[in-house]
Parts: sequence; C-alpha cells; structure tokens
Amino acid sequence: MEKITFFDQESGMNLEVFVVEQTKLNGENYLLVTEDEEGDSTAYILREQSGQESEELFYEIVEDDALLDALSGIFAEMLEDVDFSF
Repeated sequence: MEKITFFDQESGMNLEVFVVEQTKLNGENYLLVTEDEEGDSTAYILREQSGQESEELFYEIVEDDALLDALSGIFAEMLEDVDFSF
C-alpha cells in the first residue's frame, strides 16, 4: 500500500495514512485511506482538490453524510471484505 502524509490544518500536525483504494465520482477524485496498513483501523475518505494559483494538489476529508454514504458504498463494492461503520 502506498503511504502518504498530509497536513491537518485543525490540529497543526502531519498525519500519515495508507491509500487503500481510489475512485472518481462526478468528475472528482477520492481516496480511501486508513491509519494502519493492516487490520481494523480508522478510515477516511478524502476529496482531491487543486490550488487555484498553483498546480499543487491537496486533499480534504469528506464530511457530507450523503456523499460519504455514496462513496462508502462504492468503496465497499470495490473491496468486498470491508465493512464501514460510522
């Protein structure tokens, strides 16, 4: 699994996560990431964003409940052995 680091603006800390899967919905890219590489772990769904004045990409945690439901369904189909609990 690919390991990425992103900066959490709220906590001011870097968070290292593992990319489990990625998908595209309505022209936007999303990542399913976990804190641990194996076993039960906290998972996040991240939406890819780009800076308006640069080509730099950044990710934000998806918080919209309807979008989370749709994306968790997509990721669950892609990863048959995954169970999402909110």
